[in-house]
Amino acid sequence: MARMSYISSVERYHEYEHVIHSLLESILMSIEDGLTKERDTRYLIKQYPFLELQYCLNAEGLQQGNNVCFKRAYSKKLGESGNQQDLSERPYFLNAKTSDRVCFTDPYISIATNHLCISAIKELKKPINNQHYLVVDVSLTQLIEFVMGDTARANMSPYFKAGYGIIVACLFCLVLFLLNIVFSDIYALLTHVDTSSDPLEPFSIIIYITLALAVFDLGKTILEEEILMHKDIFRHSSTRRTITRFISTVLIAISIEALLTMFKAALGQSEYLMPAIAMMLAVVGLLIALAIYVYLGAKAETLLMRARLKQKSSK
Repeated sequence: MARMSYISSVERYHEYEHVIHSLLESILMSIEDGLTKERDTRYLIKQYPFLELQYCLNAEGLQQGNNVCFKRAYSKKLGESGNQQDLSERPYFLNAKTSDRVCFTDPYISIATNHLCISAIKELKKPINNQHYLVVDVSLTQLIEFVMGDTARANMSPYFKAGYGIIVACLFCLVLFLLNIVFSDIYALLTHVDTSSDPLEPFSIIIYITLALAVFDLGKTILEEEILMHKDIFRHSSTRRTITRFISTVLIAISIEALLTMFKAALGQSEYLMPAIAMMLAVVGLLIALAIYVYLGAKAETLLMRARLKQKSSK
């Protein structure tokens, strides 16, 4: 459940580009009004947590005054710098000089914050103290989370990761416990050779190994899906991938257990025959259900994406 990756951020930006631009235009108008009335605009961070930096340029592209930092984390590093910095070669300034509209950059890595961001620049209607252009830098990841209503969940992500980490640690401890039983049984089997012992006794070791494998794979899946990787909850493919991996683990465990039960039936314990057949049928049924779910889910997501592309192209 890591925060949004760069690829996901850029994809979402292009998907909601029109909404994002409209939002940033309204924010620039609010900041311009604050500059005209000489008000501190940093209060906007409470409503728009994705804001990072604000600065103004003169007609030649030189920054007028130091950076205005919306976030306290940047105040010490960036709040006392930037004055008279030459930004005349920046793409957003070159675009703003040839356009009367608000201009936006493509997503890029900010030199100041080292985050993926976009910049919006607007020509001031009435220049103030040789300030002709207003520029705002925003965190693209946080902006997309804001637009999609995902900010609260993203802020809770560290706590979710801690909870999943505890669960994964417990699962791995269980794996170690099962492996301890396996090694103990193998040692006992090799050191206490008895011709009259139960021939099915080694199968109990295989059962413990199977359980350890299934539990380990489950813990590994949770670790990858919920802690190490970004999981886009707004895409059905993410949920479908998690369910598929989990069900696959269950299928492997049940299949091995059914096979072991079938071996027991083949060695003379006929009472295990029907349970083995029942488990095999359960595996087949679960596999068919999973195939139907994956097929229908993928088809539904394809239709949804086509509808979005069609709606976007019609604008």
